[in-house]
Amino acid sequence: MTDETPYNPLDKLHLGESVADALISRPIMELPPPQQFIGAGIYAIYYAGNFVPYKPITRKNIPDRWTTPIYVGKAIPPGARKGGLGLGATSGNTLYNRLRDHADSIILAENLDIADFKVRYLVVDDIWIPLGENMLIEKYAPLWNRFIDGFGNHDPGRGRYAQKKSPWDMLHPGRPWANRLSACEKTEGQLIEKIKNALSE
Repeated sequence: MTDETPYNPLDKLHLGESVADALISRPIMELPPPQQFIGAGIYAIYYAGNFVPYKPITRKNIPDRWTTPIYVGKAIPPGARKGGLGLGATSGNTLYNRLRDHADSIILAENLDIADFKVRYLVVDDIWIPLGENMLIEKYAPLWNRFIDGFGNHDPGRGRYAQKKSPWDMLHPGRPWANRLSACEKTEGQLIEKIKNALSE
């Protein structure tokens, strides 16, 4: 006789899966989306271009399959950053603005083309946003989340430029503020080898 664990639809794992699945069922759009919208939530960014180290990702996403995000993230209401979950906080254009920021970073990169990127996004109730993002990262292990970090970074501001340049900025130079940072801990060659190993697993 086996002891079957009862299925609990309210278990956080299942709740996270439902949020992640809802995002993946959304249509693919340009990055950034062509029209502004109100809300906070989660998103997945996809790549299908000619940057040689990312060719394995491109092959999985074309033609029009979009199965492998290169980055996933969240945009939470401003109040959530000051403690709590931002319940009841006005989200405004939080998610759209985050996607606009990402598009600007890609446009500034010398070796990326914004035309090669697509996005799925989902406006989500505040409390489920972190859970949905975590499930997506666990499921897809996106390259820019797990192996080449720094894509979501912002200008650290005056007095903080002693920080090291991120692997993303080392691999994709172009953001002016990143040039003020100290040298990255990894060389371009080391990062490309890291990508090769990650994508071959």
